[in-house]
Amino acid sequence: MKDNSSLDLSHLTPPAQRLAHLQSPERITHIRAERWIGYPRAVEAVNRLETLYQWPAKQRMPNLLIIGTTNNGKSMIVEKFRRQHLPSSSPDAEHIPVLCVQMPSEPSILRFHIALLAAMGAPLRSRQPIAILEQQALSLMRRIGVKMLVIDELHNMLAGNSNSRREFLNLLRFLGNELRIPLVGVGTRDAYLAIRSDDQLENRFEPLILPLWQVDKDTCSLLASFVAAFPLRRPSNIATDDMARYLLARCEGTIGELALLLTKAAIAGIETGEEAINQRTLALADYAGPSERRRKFERELN
Repeated sequence: MKDNSSLDLSHLTPPAQRLAHLQSPERITHIRAERWIGYPRAVEAVNRLETLYQWPAKQRMPNLLIIGTTNNGKSMIVEKFRRQHLPSSSPDAEHIPVLCVQMPSEPSILRFHIALLAAMGAPLRSRQPIAILEQQALSLMRRIGVKMLVIDELHNMLAGNSNSRREFLNLLRFLGNELRIPLVGVGTRDAYLAIRSDDQLENRFEPLILPLWQVDKDTCSLLASFVAAFPLRRPSNIATDDMARYLLARCEGTIGELALLLTKAAIAGIETGEEAINQRTLALADYAGPSERRRKFERELN
């Protein structure tokens, strides 16, 4: 086995330095693992969620709407916050302080209540009236101590007809008033358009927008954070404006695509012996951006 004890790993974080001594397969597994990068906008979002979580119960609770394009870090922020308030259990009861549910792709009040009950692990009986399911969901949410309800993919609400959308908007108001907990909606710009159609809800939901990444110091800092966390044995000098411009053009500005591109380049760095993310490993990375993937799919259809 090669002696790596003399490697200069000062470009890595202490945990990544320890991992850099491992064999290639173990390092690749680590690189592929999901990781939290605390860039400023994400930290702000988590702090805003924490503020809401600590809010004292009252009739008109403040809510939050996290808006961003697909694959731009919304779900990672919610998961980071949820992990700070994990469920717990005792012999007498289960406690789920942050309940996360996804708006059904074909929205209906019935399916939403079923999704709520499923998220709480409740046994489901078929063909129950909506009123019964609603009361079961409310009763169980109170019993397990839900302090915040997070509704992901909120923009799916627009997939229903106008009556369905109005029912959902009324339901959101009802849940907030009845449970006296903050609601957090997560979705694309369409989620904001849906909420904006109701004056009362628009006043209660404060939007927090996750914009596409631009060439600036925040992006360079993000790139530096990624490469410091990857257990590569040589420095990756990509935290520059020129490299940020190249990477953002290739991944089209979302953090999810950027993370995927950097992950595949880092793996190429290990497999080729380059041990860094550079022009060669970026060229060798098995990655195609969203538009390129769509064009390839359309060519294969024709």
